[in-house]
Amino acid sequence: MDEIDRALIFATQGGLPLEPRPYAAIAERVGISEQDVMARLQAMLADGVIRRIGAVPNHYAIGWTANGMTVWDVDDALVDTLGEQVGGLAFVTHCYRRPRALPAWPYNLFAMVHGASREECAVKAEEIRRLLGTACRTSDILYSTKILKKTGLRIGR
Repeated sequence: MDEIDRALIFATQGGLPLEPRPYAAIAERVGISEQDVMARLQAMLADGVIRRIGAVPNHYAIGWTANGMTVWDVDDALVDTLGEQVGGLAFVTHCYRRPRALPAWPYNLFAMVHGASREECAVKAEEIRRLLGTACRTSDILYSTKILKKTGLRIGR
């Protein structure tokens, strides 16, 4: 990674400019062409230097006022395979495995769902339950009560 790549990361880590041509605006700021911005960002994605470029919507602003982290106690022998399937569901935005904290916390699979109501989230959770079948022993839904500021890693100059 050279100084131009570092400048691109610094210029984009807070989000892309809200302009018709955001890569052109970044190019002007960094001092390279728009095509070079896109090529360098693509190369950093391919190399794993950056993980993704994507929109991060405000769930509440788009009508998703119920945000539920579904938690599942899934057979350890099947959790990775089933977790991939759960993560592949169109309505699951985050899915990951975590260690249990027995006896109080038996859950080892987490999947975030959003909806306009808790009832909508419960319907989505039921779809996950059907997918998990008998490999799932118990589950719960933990609903968000407030919005926390979410940011990724930030680097300084």
